[in-house]
Amino acid sequence: MVTGGGTVTDGAPGGAPAEEIAVGTPDGVLEAELLRLAGSVPDPELPVLSLAELGVLRGLQLVGPGRVEVQLTPTYTGCPAIDTMVTDITQVLREHGMAEVSVRTVLSPAWSTDAISAEGRRKLAEHGIAPPRPVGSGGPVPLELSVRCPHCGSVDTTVLSRFSSTACKSLRRCESCREPFDHFKEL
Repeated sequence: MVTGGGTVTDGAPGGAPAEEIAVGTPDGVLEAELLRLAGSVPDPELPVLSLAELGVLRGLQLVGPGRVEVQLTPTYTGCPAIDTMVTDITQVLREHGMAEVSVRTVLSPAWSTDAISAEGRRKLAEHGIAPPRPVGSGGPVPLELSVRCPHCGSVDTTVLSRFSSTACKSLRRCESCREPFDHFKEL
């Protein structure tokens, strides 16, 4: 299996012990290429990001000739985009020779905004969406930090609505440049 982080293992579904596959083997190379293809699928709600950049693609495993299983974690339980993600992943892998594509939803560990890659955060800001701040790993309750405007860089911003075009974004306005913008909520 190839994981979203690039680790190549030959594990059974469900977290059973795994044997390493050498990346240079035909199966390891094919799995890595299929993971790259699946990861290049654009997110249906944030098409500026790929599924790999969003961090929802957990892994991929060849389960037989022309058969592949993909592990996908939604951004939140009940995410309406998951069906479109499954359809798009299935289509791209079938176009590249996989006759049977199974996409399994993995809910644990839960996805968090920390899974968004640095490139994904850069793309969000470039497209006028304030990227989420790092969540951290527990401890004392953090102070509410200001959200920086992706247009002018000011931290003088106001929440207009807790929900924007998708449930994972809020709508804000910069008080300096007066431009509205989406902010990807920290999860």
